[in-house]
Order: sequence, then structure tokens, then C-alpha cells
Amino acid sequence: MSRRTVVKIDEELCNGCGACISPCAEGALEIIDGKARVIKDELCDGAGFCLGICPVGALSLESREADAFSEQAVKIRRLESQSSGTSYIAQHCMSCNASEDERYLLPVKYKGGALWCCTRCLPGLIHG
Repeated sequence: MSRRTVVKIDEELCNGCGACISPCAEGALEIIDGKARVIKDELCDGAGFCLGICPVGALSLESREADAFSEQAVKIRRLESQSSGTSYIAQHCMSCNASEDERYLLPVKYKGGALWCCTRCLPGLIHG
């Protein structure tokens, strides 16, 4: 174990809505007993794409002792999810509503919130 940044979930604030699950490309989050949970530290890369999506602000980043991030563990997790039929909820561009299945989407943070923007709409967002 080493000190690194991982997602922290405030269980008192978490309402179990599941909005944070899909933005986590590594599959580190699950809803368990009605609350979001990091299922394994080695799956959390600490990027925090899930943070701004939470409507109640229950997610944050913390620096603590944790297992090292493992790309291999992420690959195994993805294979398990595919074989169990677990599907993800595709995110959509805030501007044109294109799905992440159609275009690359990027998280955009603004005033504490997080939105998704596709690469076609991003220049318009940047330049107005």
C-alpha cells in the first residue's frame, strides 16, 4: 500500500441515486445496500469524474493509504461486468445530446457542477 488519491463517499449524504456509477470508467463504484461504495481501491484511479455528477455532493477525493491502482484489475472488472450483463448508462453531451456511444465526451466542471461535452461542441463552449 502507498499514499494516493482515491474517491471518498460520505454515506450520510449519499442518497443511492447511482449517478456516479456510469462516469467511473474503471468500474470502481457500485450501489450496495442503497449507497455508493468504492468496491476496491485498486479500481479507483482518483481522476474524480464521478465527483461533480453527484447531485448531493457526497463524493470527494482524499489522500490516504490505499492499494495501488491496477489496470489489470480494471480489465478483469470490465470482463466480469460484460459477462454478467451489467450495462452502463451512457452519458450525453449537454449541448447536442450526443451519446458517448456516438462521440467522445469530456467532463466539464463549472461552479461545482459537472457536465459532459462532446468534442464537436467543446470549441463553441470554449470560444462562446
